[in-house]
Amino acid sequence: MPLYDYRCESCGHRFEARHRFDDPAPGCPNCAAAEVKRVILSAPTLAQGMVTLAGDSRGATKEQLQDKWAEETPKLRKKLVDKLGEDTVNRYAPTLNKRYE
Repeated sequence: MPLYDYRCESCGHRFEARHRFDDPAPGCPNCAAAEVKRVILSAPTLAQGMVTLAGDSRGATKEQLQDKWAEETPKLRKKLVDKLGEDTVNRYAPTLNKRYE
């Protein structure tokens, strides 16, 4: 079962709870309030099928991400053109036509 992070709306206490995805949120263990909000502390490292973290294992800078995007976009465009054709890529994925230099 996944581990979720919560913050109590009443007292501000942060806590973790392990439960199934479709189970309701638990009450606050500090003040027993039922109004808790789920907190997302980290973002996924996979976006649109491309690993976005360039550089160290957790925090890539904006420049590193831009460099990674500039490196990966032409490869993706070539694969799509080979599979679908130039006209289809130009029509349905025009953002891949931008030059990243």
